[in-house]
Amino acid sequence: MEKTITIYTDGACSGNPGKGGWGALLMYGNTRKEISGYDPATTNNRMEMMAAIRALEALKEPCRVELYSDSAYLVNAMNQGWLKRWLKNGWKTASKKPVENIDLWQEIVKLTTLHRVTFHKVKGHSDNQYNNRCDELARLAIKEQS
Repeated sequence: MEKTITIYTDGACSGNPGKGGWGALLMYGNTRKEISGYDPATTNNRMEMMAAIRALEALKEPCRVELYSDSAYLVNAMNQGWLKRWLKNGWKTASKKPVENIDLWQEIVKLTTLHRVTFHKVKGHSDNQYNNRCDELARLAIKEQS
């Protein structure tokens, strides 16, 4: 039987572009795993995406995933058909410009083929303890490298 994993993710940037960090919380039953990382020169959107990528990569087998993010960029691309249109249009936006962060979108395509992922938008910097913890992990990753 396929496991259902709950994942919360967040990215942060000190300057945009600037130093960035990402954090993720993976939960299955009573088990929790926290992961985070750092990039010395990045953007907030890239860190939001990297959090989702690294969390999905951490799964040891194909799973059903409920992924929660405060990134409208990430969630809308997945839920409003942006990603499908970009693929259909050869990685071009509706205005015929190249899609930004194509390298990370290609990773997300691979990972969402392996796992059955449902993306959920949560309000950032609010009362969601899991999203707040991911924000803390992302900011700590920046602080520890600075």
